[in-house]
Amino acid sequence: MKKKILFILFISGCFLTGSNAQSIAVKSNLLYDATSTLNMGVELGLSRQWTLDVPLNYNSWKPGNGRRLRHWGIQPEARYWFCERFNRTFVGLHGHYADFNVGGFPDWGFISKNMQDNRYQGYLYGGGISIGHSWILKKRWSLEASLGIGYAHIVYDKYPCAECGTKLKSGRRNYFGPTKASISLIYIIK
Repeated sequence: MKKKILFILFISGCFLTGSNAQSIAVKSNLLYDATSTLNMGVELGLSRQWTLDVPLNYNSWKPGNGRRLRHWGIQPEARYWFCERFNRTFVGLHGHYADFNVGGFPDWGFISKNMQDNRYQGYLYGGGISIGHSWILKKRWSLEASLGIGYAHIVYDKYPCAECGTKLKSGRRNYFGPTKASISLIYIIK
């Protein structure tokens, strides 16, 4: 199913792009980079004030000390730019899907005891709204920041530790709150 979603997004992007200047941008979310999560986004210009942003992220690393932060996700977003695409402020409507295997986090104060002592494996899906701003740095380079809030339906299995295979329970949870945060370095392709 993952391959089908990526293929559909790729084909859609091929038909939606035009030959206008500043119609495609590639980007990397520096916040994902800070967690060693591989990520890349493509933003396609649809019209003078509309774009389609399609970021992908993947983390396959297995940190030491029984920790897990494995996941992959996609979060396509339709954006309306108040000035012109790739410039200044925008609002967006995004959807998201992710598979995850996380847990065993260190005691950093803001991490719950539950996430320190257990591991969760499953998937989530949902959507939300966002607002962001892009600053032009040079002719083809920009810096962008955005925040989003929304909903996610989470389906998971809970395990007692990162290495253990005995499932404690299966569950579902509805989440409302922050669903997006990015500080991205952008290269605009003409």
